[in-house]
Amino acid sequence: MTHSTAPTRLEVPRDPKTVYRAGSWSVILVVLIVLHVFAFQATEFRPEALVTGAKGMANFISEAFPPDLSPEVLQKGIGGALTTLWIGLLGTTVSVPFALLLAVFAARTTTPNQAVYQVARSILSFFRAVPDIVFALIFVTAVGLGPFAGVLALICHNTGVMGKLWAEAMEDVDQGPEQALRTAGASRWQVVANATIPNVLPQLTGLLLYRFDVNVRSSLVLGLVGAGGIGLLINKAIKTFQFDEMLTYLIIILIVIIAVDLASAWIRKRLQ
Repeated sequence: MTHSTAPTRLEVPRDPKTVYRAGSWSVILVVLIVLHVFAFQATEFRPEALVTGAKGMANFISEAFPPDLSPEVLQKGIGGALTTLWIGLLGTTVSVPFALLLAVFAARTTTPNQAVYQVARSILSFFRAVPDIVFALIFVTAVGLGPFAGVLALICHNTGVMGKLWAEAMEDVDQGPEQALRTAGASRWQVVANATIPNVLPQLTGLLLYRFDVNVRSSLVLGLVGAGGIGLLINKAIKTFQFDEMLTYLIIILIVIIAVDLASAWIRKRLQ
């Protein structure tokens, strides 16, 4: 009678990288916890303050209801909302040529050389780093109160953001058509105009519509610092304790933002 011997099981060697990864994640977790402790202390994060201030919040909300739906307030609110919409529209569309030119220079696949690339990237970083509300404060001192300052602020900031997004889209485009045109003797600008931009146009359009959504919301905030639009009306209503008017303006701008979202979604669907 023969006895079958069980096959010898080979131990799987431990991957030294597993221990390294576990140690790395542990260090990252500890660092994140320490950073959050400092952040809570620096921002005076106190959830209990919401409980003690609940009565004041309740009084504020009770004074806002019902909203003031008088014809005069509605007329001012609709006019301010349309101004806010026009600020967002012009701040988006007028920045297109500047953003497109800088994007071409800031994309590694289309820039003439490394020096131009670095300069274009630096300009985009500057426009992107300065918040639009800071640009608005600067332009308010230059051109005075009103929507023109808001348009200029959005043009500057949107050029930085959209230029960076477009440059990255150009770098990710299929290089086949570009290489074919270069082989045929086309110049750099002919390649950009006939290969790069046509291939990446759907992505550019989608990013443009996204930025339009963001800029309409941003133009509301810019109005709080005197750049016109319904934000200016909201600021005045709060300062004069007309909270029912403020609520009316908020409802109007909410309707406008929902309409912009639906229109942008419809256009993106048609472009797909």
